[in-house]
Amino acid sequence: MLCYNGKLSLFCFTAAAVVAVLPEILLRLEFDVPHTYFNNIWLTHLFQYIVLNVLVLLAFRGFSYQVAVRAVFLGYVFGTGIIVSFAAPSSWQMFGIYITVLATFHYTEFLSIAWINPTTLSIDSFILNDSIAYGVAACSSWIEFMTERHYFPMWKEPSSISYFGLILCIGGEILRKSAMFTAKHNFNHIVQSEKMDNHELVTYGVYRLCRHPSYVGWFYWSIGTQLILQNPFCLLAYAIASWKFFHDRILFEEITLLNFFGEDYLQYQKRVGTGLPFISGYKVNL
Repeated sequence: MLCYNGKLSLFCFTAAAVVAVLPEILLRLEFDVPHTYFNNIWLTHLFQYIVLNVLVLLAFRGFSYQVAVRAVFLGYVFGTGIIVSFAAPSSWQMFGIYITVLATFHYTEFLSIAWINPTTLSIDSFILNDSIAYGVAACSSWIEFMTERHYFPMWKEPSSISYFGLILCIGGEILRKSAMFTAKHNFNHIVQSEKMDNHELVTYGVYRLCRHPSYVGWFYWSIGTQLILQNPFCLLAYAIASWKFFHDRILFEEITLLNFFGEDYLQYQKRVGTGLPFISGYKVNL
């Protein structure tokens, strides 16, 4: 069952997304609303977002407030992305799809943990502040997109490359979330250094396909985001940086898993690969 803060986040995310798309819906339905309210779309969204945050501030305190304010932010970004992907000039539409994909990823990370392992739920479950490097990578991709769009707008028109990137993101998300829901309480965003009493070795479901399906999903998702944006430089940088990150992460994690499960994990290693190209994981020299 979804815990209280999971339900709260779902309500806030959904409400913010609806509020974000509301002006566009009203305009398309030609409702008789004050034209001046919609004359500047940026002021409209700024006003709506401020009102949402004031309501959240008045309604919640402590951890619940921290959850709600982040869910509202991601929900509003999600809704804004939908508007941009449908209503903006064609050279901006893939950026709208990208921010929708980005908001979905971060929100569903929190929602999944709230469902499968609520005892470990924290603000970090949104992984919005995962690392400085992650933030730099995201900002770099935005800068590349906007720079290239300014000088070469045709590069950013929707194409088979960007739609392939979207398919890659969706597939990566499905694989990652399948891994999380298969592992259930065994899944954690932080590599565990101590074995818990209920910690089990999961080798069924998507774990039959590869040893680290959540990492495989995230790896291809990250590459897919840059294909959506059609960012050639960040595509290469993301592929290299993601590969290096998961290479080191898997190496460290498999040392702990071998300590936890010994021979059982060793046999699992022999049967199933990591799922990532040119990454074999930690090998025990016998």
